[in-house]
Amino acid sequence: MSHKPQIGVAATYMRGGTSKGVFFKLTDLPVSAQIPGEARDKLLLRVIGSPDPYGKQTDGMGGATSSTSKIVILSKSTQADHDVDYLFGQVSIDTAFVDWSGNCGNLTAAVGSFAISHALLDANRIPENGVCVVRIWQANINKTIIAHVPITDGLVQETGNFELDGVTFPAAEVKVEFVAPVDGDEAMFPTGNLVDDLHVPNVGDFKATMINAGIPTIFLNAEALGYAGTELQEAINGDAQALNRFETIRAYGALKMGLIQHIDEAVSRQHTPKIAFVAKPAEYLTSSGETVDSQTIDLAVRALSMGKLHHAMMGTAAVAIGTAAAVPGTLVNLAAGGGDIESVTFGHPSGTLKVGAQIEFHNGTWTVNKVSMSRSARKLMKGEVYIPSDSF
Repeated sequence: MSHKPQIGVAATYMRGGTSKGVFFKLTDLPVSAQIPGEARDKLLLRVIGSPDPYGKQTDGMGGATSSTSKIVILSKSTQADHDVDYLFGQVSIDTAFVDWSGNCGNLTAAVGSFAISHALLDANRIPENGVCVVRIWQANINKTIIAHVPITDGLVQETGNFELDGVTFPAAEVKVEFVAPVDGDEAMFPTGNLVDDLHVPNVGDFKATMINAGIPTIFLNAEALGYAGTELQEAINGDAQALNRFETIRAYGALKMGLIQHIDEAVSRQHTPKIAFVAKPAEYLTSSGETVDSQTIDLAVRALSMGKLHHAMMGTAAVAIGTAAAVPGTLVNLAAGGGDIESVTFGHPSGTLKVGAQIEFHNGTWTVNKVSMSRSARKLMKGEVYIPSDSF
């Protein structure tokens, strides 16, 4: 009996924000995986170590959480006035599925660094010292993102004193701007309402703000769910009944938002929409044991990703939070005190995050021009990732 050898594929393992992922240059992938399809998905699943019925991804690069089961594919941009095309894949842990329906805002912080280091930018765009402005085309959602990457002596600066809650060590600050994160031909509020009545059979009736900004997100009030908004992961992720309830609410929210046509489709669209719950400021202990003073935050937010409470906050969900907070009357805005809000600092399980949004109300319609926040990124390993040659 003969066995196929392994093959190595050039890759870089990077942290971006509070997430980690395996980054590839498109042209480094095997030819069959350079185009969307079964071969690409099978290769990426094997790289990450999915599907894994044990839920550990031991035989791959995944970290057995939604934050660490991610793939990024980058190439020189095909779009005018952009530097790099960014394609993101959220890899399921226990099923053979790669979700291409949305973006990862956290890993966006690492895209500029990778693009500069892998000659995806014209050399004349990179200063010897200062900040390199990287124009990113987010290919999953067809949006522009601007990353401001610090440069020292012609190289990406990754070390620094910027501290990001949810990340243990400080690094260089990367400012990220999500430009017009809602399509001009789609509604920011797909139902036409700032707050909807969401009926979920066998679960209950909820007030919900459903928004398309950064990533489609369903916001609920923590109190309506029986929560305080200060919960940490173990309070929810160890409760199978609660997780099933959240998934059912998410599915019916997706249906009301028009993201799916039948409730059964939600199971194959796990990355979007996100579901989150909000509450007014309250003091709590973070997952690292630090105290968040209620006076230092405008509201508390907890969000679920791929069926589990996130340990911090997804970058794309932060875009949704900042946008919804800026629109008077949404559940997010009301939790933050209501009225006109240009930026909010919200509490999440690992600490706090500030996000700002520039919005407009014109002809009865809300639009968002830009959402900005600061993240950090760091290269963890560079080399080759190995997979069996017959696995894709």
